[in-house]
Amino acid sequence: MAIKRIKSGDRMSQAVVHGNTVYTAGQVAQNAGGESVTAQTKDILAAIDELLSEAGTDKSNLLSATIWLNSMDDFAEMNSVWDAWVSPGNTPARACVESPRLAAAAFTVEIGVIAAID
Repeated sequence: MAIKRIKSGDRMSQAVVHGNTVYTAGQVAQNAGGESVTAQTKDILAAIDELLSEAGTDKSNLLSATIWLNSMDDFAEMNSVWDAWVSPGNTPARACVESPRLAAAAFTVEIGVIAAID
């Protein structure tokens, strides 16, 4: 079975498709680093939408999501964006954990997803 790598670099791919499943790397707010949790979450979810589209699927096919927050004090703020974005009736299995340090100090949210491809 073929493996398709999306936006690959020397260290990692932003998404990998194997069979009828796409796995994204943890996404950070490349266009909103240092901004509010709301702005970072919106930026991340837009990047996820783009990766899912390139893989041939969308958020209605999410299977799983993992969310990392610098502080669980930001849980409600992140969820307000997530709840407006996620496809009603198609919510994935999800974990949200506190991680005091992400890849760079400017990032306070990171999200990775797994989705099915129809």
